[in-house]
Order: sequence, then structure tokens, then C-alpha cells
Amino acid sequence: MELTTYQVKVNLNGTFEEFPLELAEDETSHLLVKLQDMLRNWPKLAKFDSVQVFKKGEPEMVYELPQAFLSSPMSISIMGTGYVGLVTGVGTCHIGRRVICVDIDEKKVDKICKRIPPIYEKGLKEMLVSLPEKYFSCTTNLREAVMNTDCTFIAVGTPPKENGEQDLKFVESACAELGKILKEKPGHMVVVKSTVSPGTTQNKIKAMIAEHAGHTNFKIAMVPEFLREGLAIEDFLNPYRIVIGVEDQETFEAIKFIYEDFDTPFFKTTLTGAEMIKYASNSLLATKISFANEIGNLCKSLDIDVYEVMDGVGLDERFNRKFLNAGRGFGGSCLPKDVKALVSLGKTLNQPTELLKAVWAVNENQPLKMIELAEKHLGDLKNKTVAVMGLAFKPGTDDIRESPATIIIKELLEKGAKVIGYDQFAQENMEKIYPNITYAKSPTEAIKDADVVLGVTQWPELRDEKLYKGKLFIDGMKFIDKRTTDDYEGICW
Repeated sequence: MELTTYQVKVNLNGTFEEFPLELAEDETSHLLVKLQDMLRNWPKLAKFDSVQVFKKGEPEMVYELPQAFLSSPMSISIMGTGYVGLVTGVGTCHIGRRVICVDIDEKKVDKICKRIPPIYEKGLKEMLVSLPEKYFSCTTNLREAVMNTDCTFIAVGTPPKENGEQDLKFVESACAELGKILKEKPGHMVVVKSTVSPGTTQNKIKAMIAEHAGHTNFKIAMVPEFLREGLAIEDFLNPYRIVIGVEDQETFEAIKFIYEDFDTPFFKTTLTGAEMIKYASNSLLATKISFANEIGNLCKSLDIDVYEVMDGVGLDERFNRKFLNAGRGFGGSCLPKDVKALVSLGKTLNQPTELLKAVWAVNENQPLKMIELAEKHLGDLKNKTVAVMGLAFKPGTDDIRESPATIIIKELLEKGAKVIGYDQFAQENMEKIYPNITYAKSPTEAIKDADVVLGVTQWPELRDEKLYKGKLFIDGMKFIDKRTTDDYEGICW
């Protein structure tokens, strides 16, 4: 195997020690991890002033590292391998860190170890397959993972309760298990990636870990994720910003070093500030979508194309065109949960959240407008065959959490319709909720006997106008350009 050689110069109070560092072809991106391992095992160099790294035979320096590099978290364990945890783990390893993912689900762990992603996310499989085994692994053994890493990310789920409040049972369990291990490992760094209500990291998570650890000698930070499902890999590699909520500058600098190769703003704030930035960001996006949908409903009544309206609105740099596409409403694990959580927080704090309540009310009703349009053409839908095209909450993912398709299917079944669902990636997940509807193997099979076709999730393969020729088509996501024929209806255009 071809080796790449680097020359390392260690500055010890003006005296330089030099040594070569050889890396195999598949580990060159993990240069810093290997260098840190070597320096930590070389006691006489532990007090270095700085380290310079050159590629052999080239005069330009690759890295100049401060003494703080020795304690920077180059090796990271991640609790939870859902959409956030797995993408974060794979992405973090890809940028040159050592990562150990942890999950209690043995089947999921086995899949990941075999480089088979347990979820669908565009680009995830290719990136997972590319990671060297010595730098990326997955295990059910949390203790082993924590003891062999510098920092642990908590990335477990925080599903909503019926009242909108977050269910912290997975976070509480993670804190208890992590705290027990930290009895033996003071000084460890803990980074909360799970989305939690403002004040949770400071007032609950930190206290729970300390209670089980028997000490407070650990660093804690809140670093929210802003990954869009379907584009999560792209977003990880090209972040708009990295928000870091901390209690001290040392922790901020340490976490910043994890992402040092990213050319993006690093925003330092408090633990609670970071939590609120996450909620405020998602709630603002949800507000834009519900605003566009409400305007779209007006446009429909006036025979105006809302997409043209929003193109004009979006030219104003104060607004931005993004997230102003009207349609069948938003779904997923973030926007609905975060809007409802802020409404719940408002109740707890006795602070009105009327705007956010309205945002959610618009969104809940929006998918049902597709059924109203179908009834306008067909009348009673009892015993009518309805094809639901696209089941995931958005293209690019197999996630059906809060998907508009689930609301639509539920309403159709209550009306006595026969439902045929199709989604290349999300059908298996939808079958767990609705096992008794028919699932097609192809788009053409799905629409063949349909009385009406509902375009719910805009996968690229479903945007072929020829598919729907001769069928009544209700378009919920601008699958195709507006047509003037009687067999096409856009939800807001």
C-alpha cells in the first residue's frame, strides 16, 4: 500500500525535535488523529510550544498546531444513530476525526459495522463505505466508546408528547449511563446535539450527569444541528454557521477545533442561547412555509399562481425566496416538533405564542385541501381508488415522521377510499403505520387504476408529466408546471 510521509517539527522552548509520520492512503485525512496519538504517547514532547507539519519534500506548512491541540477532542463517541447521530458521526469521521457510534439496537449496529446505513439519506451510503475501520466504528458498548474518546455527543431522540412538550426519556437514560461511566473519567467533554427546550442542558442534563457521576468535573456544551433531511450530508459539509453554546472559552475553542477546516462563522453563546437559536430557526422556517400556504390559498381563490407571487416577494433581500414554496404543508422530525415545543414552553412560562399557534393550525389543515380538491371533482370518495405519490415527509429521505402523507391517508381511509401508496424509499416505514393499504412497486402501477392521483412528495422520478396523462392529478408540491386542462389541480395555484 502506498504511504504518504509527513515531516513533523515539535518546538520545545526553541529547540526542535523532528520525526517522520507515515500514513496509508486511506488515512491521510486522519493525519491530526494519528499525530495526536503519537504526541500523547511521547511524554517528553507533552509540553511542546507548537507543532509544525510539512508534507515530505514540500516547503509549505500543512498545519501549525498550538499546545492546546494535545487536549482537543479528535476522538468522539456519539450516543444514538438516528438521522442526526449517524449523519453527524459519518460526517465527523469524513472530515478527519476518529468516531465511535453507540446504539442499543444490535441489528442497527451490525448494519452500520457492515457499512449498510439503516436509514436512507442522500450520499450517506457512499460516505459510510469510504470510512476506514480504524477511524470509524459502531458498538453497543457505551463504556468502551466513552473511555476511548475525548468527547461524547448526545444525539438521542426527543419525541413530542401529545401536549407538545418534549419527552426526555431517552436523554435521561443517556445522561444516567454516561454519568456512571464518567465516575472513572473526570475531565471528559459532553456535547448535546439532541434538540431540547431552552434551559434543559443547563438545568437538567448537566445535573443528571453530575448526579450519576458523583462530580461536576466534566465540560458540557450545546451544539445544535441544522441538518435538512434529504440534504443532511451536504449541510454537514457546508454549514451556514456552527452555533456553540458553552460555559467557558476553553470549551468553545476545543469544540471549534473539531470543525476547524470549515470556512463558516462560529457563533459563541450560552447553553440556553444555543437551544433557543435552534428552536427560533426552525420556527421561523415553519412560519415562512405557513405564510406561503396561507397566501397560496388566497391565490387559489383568485386564480393566481402563488409561485409567481413568491418569486416576486423573494426578490426583496429582506425576505429571501427560500422556504416560501406553498404546498401541502411541512412535516418531519424538526419543524412540527419544535413549533409545538415552543408553544408548550410558552404555556409553562405564561408567555403567549399566538403566532406559532397559528403557524401550526395552518399546517395541520393544509394537507386536507388536497382531499377537498379531489372531492370537488369526484364528489364522495367512498370506494374511489386514490393513489398517494410520495410518502416520506420530503424528498431525499425515508423519514415519515409528521409526513403530510400520513394525514392524507388517515383522512382518505375515514372517507372509505381505497388507497394505493408509492414511495421508492419510504414504503417500508409507512407500512408499519398503515399495513392494510396497497403499496405499488412502481409509479405506473400505483396510478394505473386510480380515480385520482395525489402528488404529495416530490421525488424526481415522480415529476414526469407523462405519468399522469389521462388521470385527475392533484398537485401538492408543484410536481409539474401548471396545466390548463380540467384534469389538473394545484393545491395553491
